[in-house]
Amino acid sequence: MRRQTLLAAIATILAGTASATAQTYPTRPITMVVAFAAGGSGDTISRIIAEHMRSTLGQTVIVENVGGAAGSIGVGRVARSQPDGYTISAGNWPTHVLNGAIYSLNYDLLKDFQPLSLVSTESTVIVGRKSIPPNNLREFIAWLKANPDKGSAGTSGPGSVGHVVGVFFQKETGTQFQFVPYRGVALAMQDMVAGQIDFMFDLSANSLPQVRSGNIKAYAVTSPTRLPAAPDIPTVDEAGLPGFHISNFRGFWAPKNTPRDVVLKLNGAIKNALGDPTVQKRLRELGQELFPPEKLTPEALGEMQAAEIAKWWPVMKAANIKAQ
Repeated sequence: MRRQTLLAAIATILAGTASATAQTYPTRPITMVVAFAAGGSGDTISRIIAEHMRSTLGQTVIVENVGGAAGSIGVGRVARSQPDGYTISAGNWPTHVLNGAIYSLNYDLLKDFQPLSLVSTESTVIVGRKSIPPNNLREFIAWLKANPDKGSAGTSGPGSVGHVVGVFFQKETGTQFQFVPYRGVALAMQDMVAGQIDFMFDLSANSLPQVRSGNIKAYAVTSPTRLPAAPDIPTVDEAGLPGFHISNFRGFWAPKNTPRDVVLKLNGAIKNALGDPTVQKRLRELGQELFPPEKLTPEALGEMQAAEIAKWWPVMKAANIKAQ
């Protein structure tokens, strides 16, 4: 009887400690790891959300850029962090899906993370330097065929969105060109604007500001419908490459074993940010499509990530896409 009483007392104390922890969290700044160089679309979107999360959580959310190996270095850092809610990963389709089919990771994309929430999804845009000869997608494909291995496509490394979309574009169109890896898409964009590389298969959030400024050409979006933020850019179906549809989803993850109450607190702060009309406006201007509120749950992100891994890993391996 004494043993049962003692166990019950211990359980009560532990439950009280956990409850107190959840009530007081967070008591210090939270680090949001963006696994790419500063200035890219993932960095911009993360900072918009982090800024709003501060008002909900009552603590600063510090965005830290940890680039390298197509995002696997930054994501690995979060996987090894304490599961206390003070280090989270701002990730996307490449970092939390594609990298698992390309790199020998020292973490498991499904088992070593706790999903927090989806953020948005976006199509990629096929864009070229301002002085590149082709003026539409059909001309672009013809130009590549007439100049095999002479065109240069900027990417943020093997397994990045730009690289994967580019490989499938080559297979779909029968073209060949060179991939030029950078530490981040912002650096690749700078070189394309300067005329140092020819084109990119880029995320809409990164390219649309440059398209609007007239610094680069836009050939098509890899979406079945035109982007509300860029209605003048045709879809691949309209431009001559029907069915070439690829999109990138974004989300937030914490290390595995993060307490459920902390997960829900972080999820609530992310949902509050995504429900703010000003945040929504800024994200839509970057070409982001927002998920409905019922999809902004840890479970919905976990289900999407698992489904995308099941879909894309066999495709990636069949295409022989590897780290270079």
